[in-house]
Order: sequence, then C-alpha cells, then structure tokens
Amino acid sequence: MGRQPDLVKDVIVVGAGTMGRVWMDTIARRGDTRVSAIVDLVPGAARSAARERGWDIPALTGLDEALNLGADMVLNATVPEAHLDVSSAALRAGIPVLSEKPVTPTVHEALVLAALSRLTGVLTAASQSRRYSAGIRAFKEALAGFGGAAQLHTRFFQNPRFGGFRDQMEHPLLVDMAIHSFDQARFLLDAEPESVYCEEFNPGWSWYRGAASAEAVFRFEGGSRFAYTGSWCADGLTTSWNGEWRGSAAAGTATWDGETEVLAQRRTGPAASVGLGAESEGLDAALEEFVAALDGGSDLSGEIHRNVWSVAMVEASVTSSRRGAPVSFAEVFDDARQAAIARSDREVAELLRAGDLPFAS
Repeated sequence: MGRQPDLVKDVIVVGAGTMGRVWMDTIARRGDTRVSAIVDLVPGAARSAARERGWDIPALTGLDEALNLGADMVLNATVPEAHLDVSSAALRAGIPVLSEKPVTPTVHEALVLAALSRLTGVLTAASQSRRYSAGIRAFKEALAGFGGAAQLHTRFFQNPRFGGFRDQMEHPLLVDMAIHSFDQARFLLDAEPESVYCEEFNPGWSWYRGAASAEAVFRFEGGSRFAYTGSWCADGLTTSWNGEWRGSAAAGTATWDGETEVLAQRRTGPAASVGLGAESEGLDAALEEFVAALDGGSDLSGEIHRNVWSVAMVEASVTSSRRGAPVSFAEVFDDARQAAIARSDREVAELLRAGDLPFAS
C-alpha cells in the first residue's frame, strides 16, 4: 500500500492517550504526513482527539475497520501489552508500523514480531526518541574522534511521583525507564551486548513497591563496558532525564550532561566544549527517519531486528537481578526463541526455528 515518495503519507494512529496525541501533533507538523484515522478502544477518545484538532477523519474503536481503509503507515501508541497484537495486525494487512517503545514488553514477543516482519516483508520499527538529540550526537562524535569508547557510564537520578501502576510495578525503573539509557548505550558504542550483571534494590524512603534503584554492568562485543547507575526515588540534585554520561577512549574522554553541554579532553590537551548540530530531535527525528525508510532509505536505527537488543537489555537485567548472577544474551535469545515458537503460527514458528535472523545464536 505504499505511495510515491512525493505524495503525502496517510497515517493511522492507534491509541488516543497522551502519547498518541503527542504523535498526532508530530505527524501534523510535517508537510508529507497526515493523520487519516484514529483508533482507540475507549468510546469517544478517538473522536475527542480528532475534534480537538479540527480534523474530520474516521475516529474508530476497531482496528480492523481502520486497517481496511488503507494507509501508508500505522503509528502504534497503545499500551505496551497491546503492541504485539496491533503491530501484527498491521503487518498482516501490509501496512508498515512505527511503534512507541518498547516495541513489545518481552523479547519473545519482539522475536515473533521480527519474524512476522521478515515473513511479510513489511517494515516495523520502534521509536527510541532519546537517540535523537544534538547533545548525544555531539557526544558520540567526540568519542569517535578519540577512537571510540571502551568504558561508558551513565548516572540517572530522578524522583517522579507518578502514582498509579508504576508505583506498584515489581521493576519500575528497569522495565519502564531504563530502556532509554540502554538503547542510548547501543547507539553510542555501535555494538551489541554480550552479558550483564545487575542488582536492583529499593531504598527505605522509596514510594515505590518494587525496586526503584539499580546498578548494572554490561559487557559489549569487542570488550567495551557500559555501567548504568539509576534511581527513580532520588530527591535532590536530580540529573537530566537523559542521565549524565562519561565515555573513556584511547585518546581522551568526553562527558555529556544529558542536555546541551558536551565536554571533550584529549590525553594531553585542555578540556573544551563541543558544538552542537541543528538536526531534528526527539519524535520529529524518529518520524523523519521512518518516513525516509518508507521512501527507500536504508538506515533505520529502530528497525525491529535491531531494536530487539534494547528490549533484551531490560529483560537480561531483570533476570540477572533475580538470579544474583551474570546473564548472557545468548541465553536470553535462546529462551525467548523457544517461547516465541510455542506461541506462533506455523509459518512464523518455522522461520524462528530456522534461526535465520540477525540475533540467532
């Protein structure tokens, strides 16, 4: 159902909650995309979102009805538990999908979706919007100029009072937030993880039921290390929501405050500020990259076969914390593959059994 690159692309937005509405406005800012239909299970939610924006478009409670209308892409902004069902339905209808993170809540669901994308030949990707900022790009370029980081560290300390389901989660920090930092580490190192050792805990003053703090060390291919220190119950001296970063390389060190300050120092020279570029950021950049891929571009960082590694970093960290021991990603993917085969139809299961995927062991 693709269109010519010079035509406006019709987008079905599934999910009319807070993020769905943010995505609607992001889509509307572009001259080459428009929201053509909105879907939400809650009666009236889709209609309300359309009315607020002055749009006379279909506002539906059923996904199948929307997919039958046809579109150039689906924007999946539903709750994570619905991501697999919504994205799978779109792929089977031949419509590419850009999904809010996480692309699915578990690795085995991500493998099902990756295999279905391969089977149908239809593109699906996750929006990891924190990859797209002037600060992180300048930080990565500084590290590359020093030979690439061999030791990477981030400190994330925030204190949100969300209330609701997050306060009751078993792993609120790792499951709901850490994927951002984990995905950023993959972007900065240009590599994939091999193992992780993680410890979670809940400080005595925490207002969360589950573990709101964590320490994790990942070993990446090539021997580099990424250390994550995080807390969601840190009152006072909070960091950026992107964390605070430091990378050490053969020829020097660079830091990023998570916002706009990047400093770099060669082994024998003074520290200096690094200038920032002016490219698109956040959701705008994620949508720009996806639209470019639909028009024939090849570099899509959140494509499902790549993004599954970020989902795996969360799952492996939780498993390591429960066991109190390091966990290899080969084990995570092997276990997930078996679970994915067990829940898939014949064609998807055969593809998974064949191991014909980039993360097959």
